[in-house]
Amino acid sequence: MRIYVIDDEPTVLKASEQVIRRALPDAEVTSFHSAAEALDTLNNPSALPDVCFCDIEMPGINGLEFALRLKKISPETKIIFVTAYSEYALEAFRIHANGYILKPINVVRVQEEIGESAASPREADTELLKVQCFGSFEVFWQGKPLLFSRKKTRELFAYLVDRKGALCSSEEIATAVWEDDGDIRNTKTHIRVLISDLRKTLANIGQEDVVIRQRGQVAINTDKLDCDYYRMLKGDVNALNSFKGEYMTQYSWAEITAGQLTFEKWK
Repeated sequence: MRIYVIDDEPTVLKASEQVIRRALPDAEVTSFHSAAEALDTLNNPSALPDVCFCDIEMPGINGLEFALRLKKISPETKIIFVTAYSEYALEAFRIHANGYILKPINVVRVQEEIGESAASPREADTELLKVQCFGSFEVFWQGKPLLFSRKKTRELFAYLVDRKGALCSSEEIATAVWEDDGDIRNTKTHIRVLISDLRKTLANIGQEDVVIRQRGQVAINTDKLDCDYYRMLKGDVNALNSFKGEYMTQYSWAEITAGQLTFEKWK
């Protein structure tokens, strides 16, 4: 396997090359300090890479422009962007990139993107709570739907997932999810009951640490979830492709996020 690594920062380039060599010891790895330097080698068909790990923000020809040129010359080359800026994820996949890694890279992420990880089956499949946000909101534990005793407990969980780990007060939840029912004090009391019910539901499957309580506020520990929405934000190709414009369709308050995701994907 022939691999190109491109980054304009010498120390980052050297570190990335070392990680890739550890992750793929049988690969032929060539590093470049600029996209222009890498493009010069593409005139030789025998030198075309199988995989290219490329920074995005670079002077002169940036990583996105380089990827477009590379795809025209070598459509079969797998392009994996390596960057410190997650906001480039959707733009990267619009030009059909194959992967996206946030700096600093590590051996596991490189192997995952190449598809040669020697690790056991993905931890998320067996130990993480699986959350589906695209289409209707669904929650699964070990392949089976998680049962909530109350519909509003389920909706509370959906809202916390939507907030991506941000701490939320009862007032904020009441305003966003229940809107104005005319009795904010009663609603806040109801929310505290639902939070307790949510924690009990998760404790029943040994996942009580999914919910975080801090200074009267509540949040989701995003590291404890295998969520299509979170994977899309991290640049997962499959998650991006699975989003068809529908997001938590049973909840009207989720329309804002749905609109944002649709705009970012298709702009």
